[in-house]
Amino acid sequence: MSSHAPPPRNVARRPTPRSRREPAAGGRARSRWLLAGGTDGNERLTALTGLLLFVLTAAIGITIIRIGQLIWLHLFLGLLLLGPVALKLASTGYRFVRYYTDNQRYRRKGRPAPLLRGLAPIVVACTVALYGTGVALLFAGRHTGLPLGLLHKISFFAWIAFTGVHVLGHMPEILRVLRSAPATRRQLTAMEIVPADGAAAGGRVDGAGGRAAALMVSLLAGAALATALIGQFSVWTH
Repeated sequence: MSSHAPPPRNVARRPTPRSRREPAAGGRARSRWLLAGGTDGNERLTALTGLLLFVLTAAIGITIIRIGQLIWLHLFLGLLLLGPVALKLASTGYRFVRYYTDNQRYRRKGRPAPLLRGLAPIVVACTVALYGTGVALLFAGRHTGLPLGLLHKISFFAWIAFTGVHVLGHMPEILRVLRSAPATRRQLTAMEIVPADGAAAGGRVDGAGGRAAALMVSLLAGAALATALIGQFSVWTH
Protein backbone atom coordinates (compact mmCIF):
# COMPACT_ATOMS: atom_id res chain seq x y z
CA MET A 1 0.00 0.00 0.00
CA SER A 2 1.60 3.25 -1.14
CA SER A 3 2.01 6.15 1.25
CA HIS A 4 1.88 8.67 -1.56
CA ALA A 5 -1.37 10.57 -1.95
CA PRO A 6 -2.90 10.50 -5.41
CA PRO A 7 -2.06 13.57 -7.53
CA PRO A 8 -4.68 16.28 -7.46
CA ARG A 9 -7.05 16.34 -10.31
CA ASN A 10 -6.92 19.24 -12.75
CA VAL A 11 -9.92 21.31 -11.88
CA ALA A 12 -11.12 23.23 -14.88
CA ARG A 13 -11.77 26.88 -14.24
CA ARG A 14 -15.42 27.62 -14.54
CA PRO A 15 -16.08 29.96 -17.42
CA THR A 16 -17.47 33.31 -16.52
CA PRO A 17 -21.17 33.32 -17.32
CA ARG A 18 -21.89 35.11 -20.57
CA SER A 19 -24.42 37.31 -18.83
CA ARG A 20 -21.61 38.73 -16.67
CA ARG A 21 -19.24 39.40 -19.55
CA GLU A 22 -21.68 41.06 -21.92
CA PRO A 23 -22.70 44.06 -19.76
CA ALA A 24 -19.04 44.98 -19.15
CA ALA A 25 -18.17 44.70 -22.84
CA GLY A 26 -21.29 46.60 -23.81
CA GLY A 27 -20.48 49.34 -21.32
CA ARG A 28 -16.97 49.72 -22.73
CA ALA A 29 -18.31 49.83 -26.27
CA ARG A 30 -20.86 52.51 -25.38
CA SER A 31 -18.19 54.50 -23.57
CA ARG A 32 -15.95 54.43 -26.64
CA TRP A 33 -18.88 55.27 -28.92
CA LEU A 34 -19.61 58.36 -26.85
CA LEU A 35 -16.29 59.50 -25.41
CA ALA A 36 -13.40 58.02 -27.39
CA GLY A 37 -11.80 59.27 -30.57
CA GLY A 38 -8.54 60.85 -29.43
CA THR A 39 -6.87 63.43 -31.63
CA ASP A 40 -8.61 62.16 -34.76
CA GLY A 41 -11.99 62.52 -33.06
CA ASN A 42 -11.17 66.09 -32.06
CA GLU A 43 -10.09 66.87 -35.62
CA ARG A 44 -13.29 65.38 -36.99
CA LEU A 45 -15.51 67.27 -34.54
CA THR A 46 -13.76 70.54 -35.42
CA ALA A 47 -14.13 69.91 -39.15
CA LEU A 48 -17.80 68.89 -38.90
CA THR A 49 -18.61 71.92 -36.79
CA GLY A 50 -16.82 74.12 -39.31
CA LEU A 51 -18.90 72.66 -42.14
CA LEU A 52 -22.08 73.29 -40.15
CA LEU A 53 -21.02 76.88 -39.55
CA PHE A 54 -20.28 77.31 -43.25
CA VAL A 55 -23.78 76.19 -44.24
CA LEU A 56 -25.53 78.36 -41.64
CA THR A 57 -23.34 81.37 -42.42
CA ALA A 58 -24.18 81.00 -46.11
CA ALA A 59 -27.87 81.07 -45.14
CA ILE A 60 -27.28 84.28 -43.18
CA GLY A 61 -25.52 85.73 -46.20
CA ILE A 62 -28.62 85.08 -48.31
CA THR A 63 -30.77 87.01 -45.83
CA ILE A 64 -28.54 90.07 -46.28
CA ILE A 65 -29.72 90.34 -49.90
CA ARG A 66 -33.29 91.04 -48.67
CA ILE A 67 -32.44 92.22 -45.18
CA GLY A 68 -35.51 94.47 -44.96
CA GLN A 69 -37.89 91.54 -45.39
CA LEU A 70 -35.73 88.80 -43.85
CA ILE A 71 -34.40 90.64 -40.80
CA TRP A 72 -36.27 88.23 -38.49
CA LEU A 73 -34.58 85.24 -40.15
CA HIS A 74 -31.22 87.02 -40.01
CA LEU A 75 -31.61 87.55 -36.28
CA PHE A 76 -32.82 84.01 -35.64
CA LEU A 77 -29.98 82.38 -37.58
CA GLY A 78 -27.44 84.67 -35.92
CA LEU A 79 -28.56 83.52 -32.48
CA LEU A 80 -28.79 79.91 -33.62
CA LEU A 81 -25.17 80.07 -34.72
CA LEU A 82 -23.99 80.94 -31.22
CA GLY A 83 -24.26 77.28 -30.19
CA PRO A 84 -22.07 75.85 -32.99
CA VAL A 85 -19.65 78.79 -32.65
CA ALA A 86 -19.18 77.95 -28.97
CA LEU A 87 -18.61 74.28 -29.88
CA LYS A 88 -16.01 75.21 -32.52
CA LEU A 89 -14.14 77.42 -30.06
CA ALA A 90 -14.30 74.65 -27.46
CA SER A 91 -12.95 71.93 -29.77
CA THR A 92 -10.07 74.06 -31.08
CA GLY A 93 -9.35 75.41 -27.61
CA TYR A 94 -9.23 71.86 -26.25
CA ARG A 95 -6.61 70.89 -28.82
CA PHE A 96 -4.61 74.03 -28.00
CA VAL A 97 -4.64 73.28 -24.27
CA ARG A 98 -3.79 69.60 -24.70
CA TYR A 99 -0.89 70.40 -27.00
CA TYR A 100 0.66 73.06 -24.78
CA THR A 101 0.17 70.95 -21.65
CA ASP A 102 2.46 68.40 -23.32
CA ASN A 103 -0.09 65.67 -24.04
CA GLN A 104 1.88 63.18 -26.14
CA ARG A 105 -0.97 62.28 -28.50
CA TYR A 106 -1.52 65.91 -29.42
CA ARG A 107 2.23 66.46 -29.60
CA ARG A 108 2.48 63.66 -32.16
CA LYS A 109 -0.44 65.15 -34.05
CA GLY A 110 1.59 68.33 -34.42
CA ARG A 111 0.77 72.00 -34.66
CA PRO A 112 -1.01 73.78 -37.51
CA ALA A 113 1.10 75.63 -40.05
CA PRO A 114 2.64 78.93 -38.82
CA LEU A 115 0.23 80.99 -40.94
CA LEU A 116 -2.78 79.24 -39.45
CA ARG A 117 -1.43 79.63 -35.93
CA GLY A 118 -1.01 83.34 -36.55
CA LEU A 119 -4.50 83.66 -38.00
CA ALA A 120 -6.23 81.80 -35.18
CA PRO A 121 -6.30 84.71 -32.65
CA ILE A 122 -7.51 87.07 -35.38
CA VAL A 123 -10.31 84.69 -36.37
CA VAL A 124 -11.36 84.34 -32.73
CA ALA A 125 -11.30 88.13 -32.22
CA CYS A 126 -13.37 88.72 -35.38
CA THR A 127 -15.84 86.02 -34.31
CA VAL A 128 -16.30 87.59 -30.86
CA ALA A 129 -16.65 91.06 -32.39
CA LEU A 130 -19.16 89.90 -35.01
CA TYR A 131 -21.49 88.06 -32.65
CA GLY A 132 -20.95 90.45 -29.76
CA THR A 133 -22.01 93.48 -31.82
CA GLY A 134 -24.86 91.45 -33.31
CA VAL A 135 -26.31 90.59 -29.90
CA ALA A 136 -25.80 94.19 -28.75
CA LEU A 137 -27.69 95.46 -31.81
CA LEU A 138 -30.55 93.06 -31.10
CA PHE A 139 -31.17 94.76 -27.76
CA ALA A 140 -30.22 98.30 -28.81
CA GLY A 141 -32.52 98.45 -31.85
CA ARG A 142 -32.09 100.08 -35.21
CA HIS A 143 -32.24 103.62 -33.82
CA THR A 144 -29.31 103.31 -31.45
CA GLY A 145 -26.91 106.22 -31.45
CA LEU A 146 -23.92 103.97 -30.88
CA PRO A 147 -21.77 102.93 -33.91
CA LEU A 148 -22.72 99.30 -33.37
CA GLY A 149 -24.09 98.90 -36.87
CA LEU A 150 -20.83 100.06 -38.46
CA LEU A 151 -18.76 97.87 -36.13
CA HIS A 152 -20.97 94.89 -36.96
CA LYS A 153 -20.47 95.41 -40.69
CA ILE A 154 -16.72 95.87 -40.38
CA SER A 155 -16.35 92.79 -38.19
CA PHE A 156 -18.46 90.80 -40.66
CA PHE A 157 -16.22 91.59 -43.63
CA ALA A 158 -13.09 91.03 -41.55
CA TRP A 159 -14.50 87.72 -40.33
CA ILE A 160 -15.29 86.62 -43.89
CA ALA A 161 -11.77 87.46 -45.09
CA PHE A 162 -9.79 85.85 -42.27
CA THR A 163 -12.10 82.88 -41.87
CA GLY A 164 -11.90 82.20 -45.61
CA VAL A 165 -8.12 81.90 -45.38
CA HIS A 166 -8.53 79.80 -42.23
CA VAL A 167 -10.91 77.38 -43.98
CA LEU A 168 -8.64 77.06 -47.03
CA GLY A 169 -5.70 76.30 -44.77
CA HIS A 170 -7.64 73.52 -43.05
CA MET A 171 -9.09 72.12 -46.29
CA PRO A 172 -6.91 68.95 -46.16
CA GLU A 173 -8.45 68.00 -42.80
CA ILE A 174 -11.95 68.79 -44.07
CA LEU A 175 -11.46 66.69 -47.20
CA ARG A 176 -10.03 63.84 -45.13
CA VAL A 177 -13.12 63.87 -42.93
CA LEU A 178 -15.43 63.92 -45.95
CA ARG A 179 -13.57 61.07 -47.68
CA SER A 180 -13.68 58.87 -44.59
CA ALA A 181 -17.30 59.66 -43.71
CA PRO A 182 -19.30 56.44 -43.22
CA ALA A 183 -21.59 55.55 -46.08
CA THR A 184 -24.39 54.13 -43.97
CA ARG A 185 -26.02 54.72 -40.63
CA ARG A 186 -24.97 51.24 -39.57
CA GLN A 187 -21.31 52.13 -40.13
CA LEU A 188 -21.73 55.41 -38.28
CA THR A 189 -23.20 53.80 -35.19
CA ALA A 190 -20.97 50.69 -35.15
CA MET A 191 -19.63 50.26 -31.61
CA GLU A 192 -16.23 48.89 -32.56
CA ILE A 193 -13.15 48.91 -30.37
CA VAL A 194 -10.48 50.99 -32.08
CA PRO A 195 -6.81 51.72 -31.48
CA ALA A 196 -5.89 54.03 -28.63
CA ASP A 197 -5.59 57.14 -30.77
CA GLY A 198 -9.11 56.82 -32.11
CA ALA A 199 -8.58 55.67 -35.71
CA ALA A 200 -10.22 52.45 -36.80
CA ALA A 201 -8.71 50.17 -39.39
CA GLY A 202 -11.25 51.20 -42.00
CA GLY A 203 -10.72 54.91 -41.50
CA ARG A 204 -13.61 55.28 -39.07
CA VAL A 205 -13.02 57.11 -35.83
CA ASP A 206 -14.61 56.07 -32.56
CA GLY A 207 -16.65 58.55 -30.53
CA ALA A 208 -19.20 59.08 -33.31
CA GLY A 209 -22.06 59.17 -30.80
CA GLY A 210 -20.36 61.85 -28.73
CA ARG A 211 -19.64 64.00 -31.77
CA ALA A 212 -23.22 63.69 -33.01
CA ALA A 213 -24.52 64.56 -29.53
CA ALA A 214 -22.22 67.59 -29.28
CA LEU A 215 -23.40 68.92 -32.65
CA MET A 216 -27.05 68.31 -31.78
CA VAL A 217 -26.75 69.96 -28.36
CA SER A 218 -25.03 73.01 -29.87
CA LEU A 219 -27.84 73.41 -32.41
CA LEU A 220 -30.57 72.90 -29.81
CA ALA A 221 -28.92 75.39 -27.45
CA GLY A 222 -28.72 77.99 -30.21
CA ALA A 223 -32.30 77.31 -31.27
CA ALA A 224 -33.51 77.58 -27.67
CA LEU A 225 -31.74 80.92 -27.26
CA ALA A 226 -33.15 82.25 -30.54
CA THR A 227 -36.65 81.11 -29.62
CA ALA A 228 -36.42 82.68 -26.17
CA LEU A 229 -35.43 86.03 -27.70
CA ILE A 230 -38.01 86.14 -30.52
CA GLY A 231 -39.94 88.76 -28.59
CA GLN A 232 -36.91 91.04 -28.82
CA PHE A 233 -37.06 90.93 -32.64
CA SER A 234 -39.83 93.50 -32.60
CA VAL A 235 -37.33 96.32 -32.10
CA TRP A 236 -36.13 95.54 -35.63
CA THR A 237 -39.26 94.25 -37.36
CA HIS A 238 -41.55 97.17 -36.45
